[in-house]
Amino acid sequence: MSVTSEASTSWKGSLTEGSGEVALESSNQGPFPVNWKARSEGSTSVTTPEELIAAAHSSCFSMALSNALAQNGTPPESIETTASVTFIPGKGIAGSHLNVEAVVPGLSPEDFATLAEEAKKGCPVSQALAGIEITLEASLA
Repeated sequence: MSVTSEASTSWKGSLTEGSGEVALESSNQGPFPVNWKARSEGSTSVTTPEELIAAAHSSCFSMALSNALAQNGTPPESIETTASVTFIPGKGIAGSHLNVEAVVPGLSPEDFATLAEEAKKGCPVSQALAGIEITLEASLA
């Protein structure tokens, strides 16, 4: 069985002068404003495609890591993941950096690092982002 998720964008105007709104099918929040200025210069109040990719990457990786830890016999108490996706205007998306800290009783830092690396490679969003560099910092709390 496959599952299809949707988001839609309404855009008005040119790239640099225009703006749009992104609506997520599942969300009762939003729509979320998007524009070129936020994408090329950064913003804490307007979303970007890269922020949405970061949300997808951090959540997918957290799920993959949780599964890997449980299969290892060391289920996590908690996992906190931040994905930082870098965009370079005129070049594109340069990379995604995953920073994860977890509470996993009975697991050594070395084994955690190994499982986190495997989860990074096995995460479907990581696989979809195979054209960019994906880096990882993993630590136990």
